Amino acid sequence: MVKIRMQRFGTTKRPFYRIVAAEATKKRDGSYLEIVGLYDPTKEPVLIEINPEKALKWLLNGAQPTDTVKNLFTKVGINKLFVEAKKKQ
Repeated sequence: MVKIRMQRFGTTKRPFYRIVAAEATKKRDGSYLEIVGLYDPTKEPVLIEINPEKALKWLLNGAQPTDTVKNLFTKVGINKLFVEAKKKQ
């Protein structure tokens, strides 16, 4: 099973995250299949960069986003694109 989740990078108290597609059995910061985007909560305003094509590809192939990633997808509008793409199939 593939999950879309966040990998933590950065130093103590200065985190930033990669949003990646990874096997559910792999460690949080372990190997991944593909980088989908970037999330940096320390910037002002908060930086959210997600490649919509890659995110939709993984969602349409059955990948499950974690709760936090799902919230980020909603903010960027990818969940809306996913619902529209699902209706077209």
